[in-house]
Amino acid sequence: MRSKSALPFSIASGLAYLGLAIVVAIIGLPLLWMVLASFKESAEIYQIPVTWFPQKPTLMNYPDAWNAVPFATYFRNSIFTTACAAGSKVLLAIGCAYALVYVKAPKRLKDVTFVVILTALMVPAQVTIVPNYITMAHLDWVNTFQGIILPNAATAFGTFMLRQYYMGLPHEVIEAAEMDGATHMQRLWLVVVPMAQPAIVTVGIFAVVSEWNDFLWPMIVTNSNDMRTLPIGLFGLFQTEGMQNWGIIMAGTVFVVMPVIVLFIRTQKWIVDGIAAGAVRG
Repeated sequence: MRSKSALPFSIASGLAYLGLAIVVAIIGLPLLWMVLASFKESAEIYQIPVTWFPQKPTLMNYPDAWNAVPFATYFRNSIFTTACAAGSKVLLAIGCAYALVYVKAPKRLKDVTFVVILTALMVPAQVTIVPNYITMAHLDWVNTFQGIILPNAATAFGTFMLRQYYMGLPHEVIEAAEMDGATHMQRLWLVVVPMAQPAIVTVGIFAVVSEWNDFLWPMIVTNSNDMRTLPIGLFGLFQTEGMQNWGIIMAGTVFVVMPVIVLFIRTQKWIVDGIAAGAVRG
């Protein structure tokens, strides 16, 4: 006979799965529509009643989108700027979080530094655009890779997350390494980094996605197609094709979105472990 306590649990589980299904539908259906529409002719996209699956599938939207704007150049620029900026964010977050947790310094100094980092986390990115642009202009870095990368080379969120994760690591291991004569750099790279891999990978994934999808700053700091990135290219594709060829626009969107989706699928275990562990530590 089922116990009385099992019924509320079943209801709670059902509500949880219902909520999950609603979230998946809200997020997943637009993505599914985007992919399916990229294989449709424009006339079918405007057809009423709406058809989900292409009646006359076509692959021509993809070469048409690729040739409508210089996607090859945009891909190259996005890969380079994303790799440099995301790599810099991860390295700086690893080192800064280590200093906040393991380097001996007055507690008040560490607390003030941490508050400054949290303050930076709360400042909207739009607030820093004008001073960043003025700085890049003074350095003559407008329309250059360093102009795109440098203002995004650090992450307050990554530093915060890794600090919380480091605080939950076993201090006995770090102290043992210190007693064996290991320097701070050796303790960081040989002890702390291997133990904090889930959190570091999570920070890296968020940094990659942030840089890959960044539109506003690259749009402002660049003025030629030779330096612009994929989100700007997608905007240019929309301007080129207007409201007429939505199949081509959807194909261009797939070019931009699919690398990020594949990255999330391949690293989802690391992301879940890193976020879950970082949320309960510190």
